[in-house]
Amino acid sequence: MLEIYQSETYAENNPGWHEEDAPWKAKQIAQIINKNAITFDTLCEVGCGTGDILLNLERSFGFSKGYGYEVSPHAYRRAKTKETDRTKFHLESVFDTAAAPFDVMLVIDVIEHVEDYLGFAKQLRPLAKYKIFHIPLDLSVQSLFRERPIMNLRKGVGHLHYFFKESALATLRDCGYNIIDHAYTAGRLELPNQATSSKLMKIPRRAMFALNQDLTVRILGGYSLLVLAE
Repeated sequence: MLEIYQSETYAENNPGWHEEDAPWKAKQIAQIINKNAITFDTLCEVGCGTGDILLNLERSFGFSKGYGYEVSPHAYRRAKTKETDRTKFHLESVFDTAAAPFDVMLVIDVIEHVEDYLGFAKQLRPLAKYKIFHIPLDLSVQSLFRERPIMNLRKGVGHLHYFFKESALATLRDCGYNIIDHAYTAGRLELPNQATSSKLMKIPRRAMFALNQDLTVRILGGYSLLVLAE
């Protein structure tokens, strides 16, 4: 699937590169960092897109250097125009950089796109002390029953792998990570520009989530998993 990012295909399907989601994602990341009292001086993002998550975090934390790595020339060109004194963007694989190891590495909505996601996750582990993953939980009772949501994700945004909470955590543990903390994030409830079906599901998702988080996510979907790991 790498070619859809190196060509214009992904940009044509997603012209905004999800920039409108960046403040919300940065907020989730900041919360898990602050909750676990993580201090850091260097921050890296793998698959940084147009850079807005890093730039939002720059406004919240006093790190000295931020590094964004992106393989899409289209996204990189947009990110490059936003560089600051502290945050720089690079059109290269993080595995080719000489700047590692980092204090904190962000892997936000990435592993589901990578063909060899197990090998990818294993290679990332030594590149930073702390890793923060955001993994869509695409597998739920309703998504399997309806079929279309998963197939739309595959066609529209290039998801190749589909997770539920336990399989996502098992994947990271199997790749040698120590899980420090994890939390659900409610993208379908809180992000802008949601489909009509997601808007209709807000009330039942909120009501059920207040009673039983795991059961709600497993049945109704609409959530992702944020994981802090070493």
